[in-house]
Amino acid sequence: MSGFKRVFLVVLDACGIGAMPDWERFDDPKGANTLKHVAEHCNGLNLPNLQKLGLGNIDEIKGVSRVEKPLALWGKAAEKSYGKDTTTGHWEMAGLVVEQPFPIYPNGFPSGIINEFVNKTKCGGVLCNEPASGTEVIDRLGDKHLETGWPIVYTSADSVFQIATHSEKVSVEKLYEWCEIAREMLRGKHEVSRVIARPFAGEPGSFYRLSEKRHDYAIEPRGETILSFLSKNNCETISIGKINDIFCGVGIDKVCEGKSNEVCMQNIEEIIKTNPSKDQFIFANLVETDSHFGHRNNAVGFGEALEKIDAEIGKWIDLLKNDDLLILTADHGCDPTLEGTDHTREYVPILAFSPSFEEKVSESLSIGTRESFADVASSVLKWFDFDNEFTNTKSTSFV
Repeated sequence: MSGFKRVFLVVLDACGIGAMPDWERFDDPKGANTLKHVAEHCNGLNLPNLQKLGLGNIDEIKGVSRVEKPLALWGKAAEKSYGKDTTTGHWEMAGLVVEQPFPIYPNGFPSGIINEFVNKTKCGGVLCNEPASGTEVIDRLGDKHLETGWPIVYTSADSVFQIATHSEKVSVEKLYEWCEIAREMLRGKHEVSRVIARPFAGEPGSFYRLSEKRHDYAIEPRGETILSFLSKNNCETISIGKINDIFCGVGIDKVCEGKSNEVCMQNIEEIIKTNPSKDQFIFANLVETDSHFGHRNNAVGFGEALEKIDAEIGKWIDLLKNDDLLILTADHGCDPTLEGTDHTREYVPILAFSPSFEEKVSESLSIGTRESFADVASSVLKWFDFDNEFTNTKSTSFV
């Protein structure tokens, strides 16, 4: 044993577990419940490890039974911030509640923004400028983009300015340059949470996105998070997947890239196997349930991705040490069985496991419904014995 503590916070992207009471304010379809509906669509899911941890105790999920003595603390959390996007969800679970929501553009971006973007990039013009599905919009406008060279600029229900270009018409490097220009433009009242480069390739009728070359240009957190707090207090902070982009690298000591779930899960396993030389906080995002399947209304693919994640979780459970804590949660929903392709305003599941829990965890130790994702941050800090030193949030620990 190293004697050093570790927390692995793993976000199962978009794995919401039921609509929050204020769902209508976010223009969601009625009755969103991503995990429940995916399981029903797939006629049950085979998630034996998540079942052992207690996922089926949180809600009825076909194929995932309730267990009398789950291995983990289990429950769900509401989002206190006004939002249902990636940045808001991750910032809140890191202890930073978003008081001022990011701007959204249901009717497209104002002409002033578009004109400034065209003038500064010298791109000639833009296509689309409206909320759209990323795959649909390149199918619809990809050939026009190849004719004109104009970038496809679009948004969603989230606070995002997305730019799609064909890699043979506009180099990926040029696309990144245009995104950097947009990021510098979009400040003040138009400070969207993310500018996203969306390169694609292929021929008309068979365009496809180059997911491995996607790049997010976020904004720095609007206050202190547990990442920066822990980094300043001799705890190594490690990001896996898109976490580094979400936090603009603030408070992150080591970056493990990973555009795919497979690579991210391999990185998690490799870190678990190591013996740390200091306390460590590992923050990971498994994005494919959201990007590959939720936004594309592919419930079968969503379920298959969950089953692959579950198999890896089984390995982690066997490898974790007594001083390790694994927290599994989500950042929002994205119910692929309902109309639309946007995120859904949902509760998120919480499962917290450590080998040191032994027989202490039982059904009587449900953590219930937490008032904020920020309870995750408080629990991480308590594990590292920083219970009362981070004052950014009034959240409470569940460990």
